[in-house]
Amino acid sequence: MRTHMRTAGAAVFLAAALCGCVSSPRFTTHEPPPRTVSPRHASPEQRAEPATLPPDSEHSLLMTQGLASYYADDFNGKKTADGEIYDMYQLTAAHRSLPFGTTLRVTNLDNMKSVVVRINDRGPFKMERIIDLSLAAATQLFMVGAGTARVQLDVIEWGDNLYKK
Repeated sequence: MRTHMRTAGAAVFLAAALCGCVSSPRFTTHEPPPRTVSPRHASPEQRAEPATLPPDSEHSLLMTQGLASYYADDFNGKKTADGEIYDMYQLTAAHRSLPFGTTLRVTNLDNMKSVVVRINDRGPFKMERIIDLSLAAATQLFMVGAGTARVQLDVIEWGDNLYKK
């Protein structure tokens, strides 16, 4: 019974903490993103549109927007916060509060390119940024030259928050 109560309490705390992050002005925009049709529900004409699809926030568990950056050489081969060894060629990311193992779709709002990453580290440490991506993820989003990009994060699946130590 105590374990169940602790688990329920932890879930309520996590939900409250995440709601607080999402409602913070630093992590939101004043205008919601335009509504889009999910590819699964699109007519054949809509599916014939460009190969790059807009973010599917209709089916995400949590959505937020903000500034992304990436990290690479200085950290490659070092331990991440969850105990893994950082590999800048894997599709991973650092987030301040999402549970380790959480899978996100990250969409560059300037070019609508998307990539799916897994949270395995903590950061970024600059408060104006919401996520630090691996070099591989940043490359797929075409943001390496600029160093940062406006992105939308859509949670696909919550992680188990387990450490690999």
